[in-house]
Amino acid sequence: MAHPADIDALQSAFAAQGYVADRDLATAIFLSLALGRPLLLEGEAGVGKTEVARTLSSVLGAQLIRLQCYEGLDINTAVYEWDYPRQMLEIRLLEARGEARTAATRDIFSEEFLIRRPLLQALESRAAEAPVLLIDEVDRADEEFEAFLLELLSDFAVSVPEIGTIRAERPPRVILTSNRTREVHDALKRRCLYHWIDYPNAARELAILHSRLPAVPDALAREIVGFIQRLRGADLTKSPGVAETLDWAAALLALGANHLDERQVEQTLGVLLKYQEDVSAMRSGGARTILAESRVV
Repeated sequence: MAHPADIDALQSAFAAQGYVADRDLATAIFLSLALGRPLLLEGEAGVGKTEVARTLSSVLGAQLIRLQCYEGLDINTAVYEWDYPRQMLEIRLLEARGEARTAATRDIFSEEFLIRRPLLQALESRAAEAPVLLIDEVDRADEEFEAFLLELLSDFAVSVPEIGTIRAERPPRVILTSNRTREVHDALKRRCLYHWIDYPNAARELAILHSRLPAVPDALAREIVGFIQRLRGADLTKSPGVAETLDWAAALLALGANHLDERQVEQTLGVLLKYQEDVSAMRSGGARTILAESRVV
């Protein structure tokens, strides 16, 4: 599929997939495609970072390959490992045929026995369109793994000692995300374009809600957005992201709500808030105050 010709075309293509991207984000994505550079997206959880990669893969008609990062992630999980059970079986077969002594190491350490994990899958892809590689929540990985990514993103190649260097004929489109639970090293940032995704303003959040959940009545959608916009200004452990806005709207729709009322808001706070301290604060009069403020024009 042809890449969007300009930023406007990219915004339109994203909107057609249900992702309302502002101009700054669309510019960052467009430049990442045009320059062939990885794009690092930072922001609070739930603001749509991961969804950028999913939407981009749909827009380009490309495969999405996702690596979910976590503490302790290593090369065996992220890049490759050897299929030891099959290798042992091959050794037994060689022994049964009397060929064990003449067999070379390459007979069992060949690509046939290589298990390809997400990063190697992305490098070796032969699809018509280069895949979109999502390295999700890179800030959760250890610094040692982050250091490995420096080489990968510089050369788009990995070394397998038994085989040699495997280099991408056509580099994947790389999106990295971070919730900023720790600072990503400057060296990794230098290899990427960078964009911070903030919570959307009311107009864009309303557009997102209409795009994703068109069945929600406009009046209810406006009340939902007004409430959440003010809720984010409260002293919370974790403010709700766009994902929670959509979840809450879907929950209210399932309950048959036509407008917000205090009782229904308090009953559904668990969809919006994920810490008991925040829920308790809202049930102790906070929700009532925010609801009243959100109705003031």
